[in-house]
Amino acid sequence: MSKQLSMIRLWQLISPALPIGSFSYSQSLEYAIDSGQLKTESDIEEWLTAQMNFGLANLDLAVLYRLMQAWQSENIQSVRKWNSTLLAFRESAELHDEDCQVGYALTRLLTDLEVEGAAQWQRQKVSYVTLYALVCQRWRISSDDAVAGFIWAWCENMVAAAVKLLSMGQTAGQKMLLHLGDCIEPLCRRAKMLPDNELGGALPGLAMASAFHETQYSRLFRS
Repeated sequence: MSKQLSMIRLWQLISPALPIGSFSYSQSLEYAIDSGQLKTESDIEEWLTAQMNFGLANLDLAVLYRLMQAWQSENIQSVRKWNSTLLAFRESAELHDEDCQVGYALTRLLTDLEVEGAAQWQRQKVSYVTLYALVCQRWRISSDDAVAGFIWAWCENMVAAAVKLLSMGQTAGQKMLLHLGDCIEPLCRRAKMLPDNELGGALPGLAMASAFHETQYSRLFRS
């Protein structure tokens, strides 16, 4: 597979059109806005930047690099280890269920697309990151491109949620994506070099907001 075709496959994988339901979650952003914690576009950008720096880079991105390597060497024991690690780090029922639900949706899709190794995960609790790593390896997407694509897709989902929740306008959303996009390259470099003993997120505010969102009286986004 050529480099260009691999990149096209990556664009398909991180597209909002991919039918796995990522767009239906706000990862606590809905509660944070509804409760008045986040009132302005600047507040939201600061919240998302902190989530990228102290959550995604130190956990999801770092483990994604490890999962890519494990799938490449067909080390299923290592795959299971990192899959369990990711699920154990989800700090609320909502965050845990979101990861499993999107992971299951991706598993079904990849099974239908006949991606080797996907079908065996249909009856197991699997993180979205685990199956994302699998398909990136099968489609010969480089680890660096896969990690950058992963966090970019997350940024797009979160900004799209913010645009709906705060009625902040599409242009403001695009400006926010420019700023968040500037953070991606250094975050990926840091995640790649992170040792095992430094893995883990530290976002108690996110965890609490997510837990409160589970029982929020009215919601646009899934719990």
